[in-house]
Amino acid sequence: MRLHLVDGTYELYRAHYSPRPGTTAPDGRDVKATAGVMDSLLALLHDETEAVTHVAVAFDNPIRSFRNALFAGYKGDEGVPPELRAQFDLVEQAVEALGVRVWSMKDHEADDALATAAARWAGEVEQVRLLTPDKDLGQCVRGQHVVQVDRRQQKVMDAEAVKAKLGVAPESVPDLLALMGDDADGIPGLPGFGAKGAATVLQAYGHLEAIPDSAAEWTAKPRGADKLAATLKAHREDARLYRTLATLVEDAPLPGTASLADLEWKGVPEARFKAFCEGLGLKSLQRRPKRWAA
Repeated sequence: MRLHLVDGTYELYRAHYSPRPGTTAPDGRDVKATAGVMDSLLALLHDETEAVTHVAVAFDNPIRSFRNALFAGYKGDEGVPPELRAQFDLVEQAVEALGVRVWSMKDHEADDALATAAARWAGEVEQVRLLTPDKDLGQCVRGQHVVQVDRRQQKVMDAEAVKAKLGVAPESVPDLLALMGDDADGIPGLPGFGAKGAATVLQAYGHLEAIPDSAAEWTAKPRGADKLAATLKAHREDARLYRTLATLVEDAPLPGTASLADLEWKGVPEARFKAFCEGLGLKSLQRRPKRWAA
């Protein structure tokens, strides 16, 4: 038994910007992104190697979260194409039409939902698979039991793979993002700290609090260590705030979900799915399901 946790917002954006042909509903609405998410999820649900038994998809709806109140520069909804924004509610209906649990996150983010579910049910399944390439989810990886899956590149990352890619163990990922920044989330990081330098220091100390103020005390010294140490000493409070922004919540509300049993996928509900596809003019998708709910 596996638990598949999907970053729906990533899937939605990926589908919107993909080279797939545009899709227009009979009423003239652009539904390319929604159709793309449905296509992607059907491929996952019917993938015998993934062997989906329990699954949920989380969405940022709206984009802004509690983190925006902590830091004005955190990612917001500015610049979201109107045709994409118009599909935020629609895509959730589409996923539900596949018989899959949807978590629509209002104050938290989709990543918080994935982190919460992984922490809550890891002990009840053989493996938790986090389906997103976002590096901040690397903090949730635990050995080979909770892994991160990049479906696009067909890569599965366990704890050793996270360390090989980012240069730090999963538990140090928020500290790494605090120092080097994360453009995707609007976290600026500290001046001068690149991925390599930040990882080198954290390999030795693990977390911000353990890093000495003086580079003379550093056991690992990246290039420009003296300047980096001075920067960190002057901006520790900023670094702590950035780490808070990068740290995923493990007690976020999961709408409609009381237990792991609520996430069991029993197949595509035929009548609901076909009615939804008919309404959007998605005739080719109607023939895709291989497993209908009893």
